[in-house]
Amino acid sequence: MKYYFALLAFTFVYLSGFSQQITYSQWKEEAKNNMALIPKYGNLPKTEQQKDADAILVKTFLEQHETHRKSSETLVKMGFNYLHRGDLETAMYRFNQAFLLDPTNEDVFWGFGRIYFTFGDYEAANKQYNEGLAINPKSSNIITDIASIHMAIYENTKNEKELDKAIEIFKKAYAIDSENQNVLFKLSAAYFYKNDCPNAWIFHDKCKKLGGKPLTADYTKALTAKCNR
Repeated sequence: MKYYFALLAFTFVYLSGFSQQITYSQWKEEAKNNMALIPKYGNLPKTEQQKDADAILVKTFLEQHETHRKSSETLVKMGFNYLHRGDLETAMYRFNQAFLLDPTNEDVFWGFGRIYFTFGDYEAANKQYNEGLAINPKSSNIITDIASIHMAIYENTKNEKELDKAIEIFKKAYAIDSENQNVLFKLSAAYFYKNDCPNAWIFHDKCKKLGGKPLTADYTKALTAKCNR
């Protein structure tokens, strides 16, 4: 059973993020007095000082990245970097700033959703993901995260219907972007759970061929132990 627990460990970390520096109850308490911890700043009115700070931010990023979209994309990347370090507060600040630069960037909502996903609030995560999909229904990143919610629920409940749903949605993301390494990795893991060794290896190898960034030594070891070829 060693391979099974190794997989659980790596999948949970990758799907849900690393150990965060704040609990969800603390987050919600702080958000009562900090609109920057709410997606889209909660659509709340801002003070003149906040508006001036926003204007400086926009000007600075446009000078560096030329367009609103490029500036927004840069901030989204920064947000995910902080999220992966466990600094969810700074991550949300960056995602909100990305929204400020370009509210039509669907990846902003991918970021918002991932914050709530990390806290295990799947309902709030799906709300953000659906806003992103309303902008771009073919966002493989968002679709992958929606599937990942079903994967996480399966890991907690062992409900096979959740695993089947995850695979179904992962396949939709794969059809949109067959080179999305995150999709390939998670499809491999889903098929691992499904005891479908051929497909687990197929998507593992596809991911590895493209660089294998999401793959871990633990997962490859677990896959080899269970699905020796």
